[in-house]
Amino acid sequence: MELTLLYRGPLASCDYDCPYCPFAKRRDPPERLRADRAALERFTGWVAERRDDRLSVLFTPWGEGLVRSWYRRALVELSRLPQVRRVAIQTNLSCRTDWLAGADLSTLALWCTHHPGQTSYDRFLGRCRELAERGVRYSVGIVGLPEHLDRARRLRADLPEHVYLWVNAAEGRAYPDEEADRWTAVDPLFPYSRYPHRSAGLPCRTGESVVSVDGEGTVRRCHFVPEPLGNLYDGSWRAALRPRTCPLAVCDCHIGYVHLESLPLYDVFAGGVLERIPAAPVPVHIPLPGRGPSPSGA
Repeated sequence: MELTLLYRGPLASCDYDCPYCPFAKRRDPPERLRADRAALERFTGWVAERRDDRLSVLFTPWGEGLVRSWYRRALVELSRLPQVRRVAIQTNLSCRTDWLAGADLSTLALWCTHHPGQTSYDRFLGRCRELAERGVRYSVGIVGLPEHLDRARRLRADLPEHVYLWVNAAEGRAYPDEEADRWTAVDPLFPYSRYPHRSAGLPCRTGESVVSVDGEGTVRRCHFVPEPLGNLYDGSWRAALRPRTCPLAVCDCHIGYVHLESLPLYDVFAGGVLERIPAAPVPVHIPLPGRGPSPSGA
């Protein structure tokens, strides 16, 4: 079996306090941290036992995982398993990078987000340069707010040319054409993020070759469709895997719509879907969504 797993455990704390983030700076009590660690160790143990499968894992924590030793350890351990094709995590890159010395860097990758106002530009860029020096695969992104545009342009100029700088449309924000064009000049793929994608009734890989898993082992097709497919640890989820269409009106998050078969994003990100790294530096040959109103009115 070839399967991609999107894992999100109980962790809900972050060391940053971004005003646009739904999981801005919070503290987890010790019991939640213990539960998160136990859940992650159970999950990595399950992956380690799947010797006949080909698995890819993306950690999408509600908070910042890499400031916790158990996430760093899990990434290193999973990267060294022969059945793991790719392991990646979404991170603000606030933690040190020396732990990467123990990882298999042909398997591990990082999806990094820069948050102006939460860390200095030089500190974040320095972390990126450390990743480059270590030979780590990584992408860098920023939220498309007007006050972030100059910072995004500066990042694009200072990052290595091969490092993809992506821009996420801010939730609930409308982008007039002139503003959208400014962001597209930074990220040629910004048009995919600009509007929510109509998804109702369209085929999606989630529920067939992609699933989400929570800390209890409950398997769902993705983070955005609550219906359970079964539980990872009793095997009940396997019988539920099949081709499916999306039950939602729209999909407006990259970790969801990247799996829509109606979009060409598996070709755009071939070999780098989980870490959001395009197959080509500037995929100008890929047809982009046309201009038009958002189906949600955003």
